Amino acid sequence: MSQQLSDYDYELPEELIAQRPLAERAASRMMVLHRATEQIEHRRFADLPEFVRPGDLLVLNNTRVVNARRFSDDGAIEFLFLEQLQPRRWRSLVKPGRKMRVGATTSVDGLAATVDEICADGSRVIVLEGDLDLGRGGAVPLPPYMGRSADASDEQRYQTVFAQVPGAVAAPTAGLHFTPELLAQLAHTFVTLHVGTGTFAPVKTEAIAEHQMHEEWFAISPAAAEAINGAQRICAIGTTSVRVLESARRESGKLVPQEGRTSIFIHPPQQVQHVDLLLTNFHLPRSTLLMLVSAVAGREFILRAYAEAIRERYRFYSYGDCMLIV
Repeated sequence: MSQQLSDYDYELPEELIAQRPLAERAASRMMVLHRATEQIEHRRFADLPEFVRPGDLLVLNNTRVVNARRFSDDGAIEFLFLEQLQPRRWRSLVKPGRKMRVGATTSVDGLAATVDEICADGSRVIVLEGDLDLGRGGAVPLPPYMGRSADASDEQRYQTVFAQVPGAVAAPTAGLHFTPELLAQLAHTFVTLHVGTGTFAPVKTEAIAEHQMHEEWFAISPAAAEAINGAQRICAIGTTSVRVLESARRESGKLVPQEGRTSIFIHPPQQVQHVDLLLTNFHLPRSTLLMLVSAVAGREFILRAYAEAIRERYRFYSYGDCMLIV
C-alpha cells in the first residue's frame, strides 16, 4: 500500500536542482500527467489555458514570503523568525543554538532579543524590546537545498506576482510561474496558507503514517468560498492550495468562509476529495509533498513521471519546471 518511506525515494542528479529562475516566469516546461490513460505529455507552462475548461476555477495561495532571515547586530547569531505569537514575541529558529539558551540576549535591528523559552522542536520563543518589521531589511529564506543566501533578484522572483498576505517563510512555488497577463486569462480566486519551514522537514519514520505534520495557518474569504462553491472543476495551484481545500470546513457540502490551522497529512491510500486538477512543481524524494502528489495521481505513475523528467532534463524544485495533473 506504499506506506513505507522508501517507497517514495528517487535519485536526482544535483545539476537538475534549479538554482535560479528562468528569465521569464512563464517560460518553464510543464509535464502533463493524464490520469485516465496514464500518459505523459511534454508541454510549456504557457500552454496551461489549453487545459482549462469553461466553469473551471484556479485556486491560488496569495501568501507573501517575509524577510524572516536575520542576523544579530554583531553577526554571531542567525535567526529565522517563523511566527509572531504575540506583539514582540516570536517563535524563531536560531543558529548556533548553544549560544541562545533561556535568558540569553542579543540584539537584532537595534532591538534587544531575549530567549524566553526553548520549544520541543528546538525553536526558541524570542522576546523583542520593540516591533520587528519583516517587510524591511533581512532576507527571504531560500530553501536549504539551494545552498546559498538570497540576493536582490530573489527578493522579487521568490515571490508570486499575486503575493498579498505577509506571513510565509517559503514560497508557494507552483504560483511562481504565473504572470499577470496569463492569470488574467483564467477564472481564479485566492486562499491563504502561510507556508512554514515544516514543508522542508524530512520524514524520519519509515512507516509514513507515524510522521507528525507541521501546522500552518490558513484563511478562506467569503468571496473565495462563493467562487469555489460555484465552480464546476477546481484546479489547485500548488500543494498548499490542496492542503487548504482538503482541510477546510464545509456545511451541507458547501465550503464556508473561515480561518484556522491545519496539520493535514495527505498520502496514499487517501484520495483528494475537493481538487480536480493540480499544478505543482517537482518535489524532493521522501518528502510529504511527493506523498501528496502520489495521493492525487498514484505513486507508481508519479515515480515513472519523475524518472522521465530526469531523462528529459527537467529543472527540479522551487525555481524549476512544473507538472500538471489532469
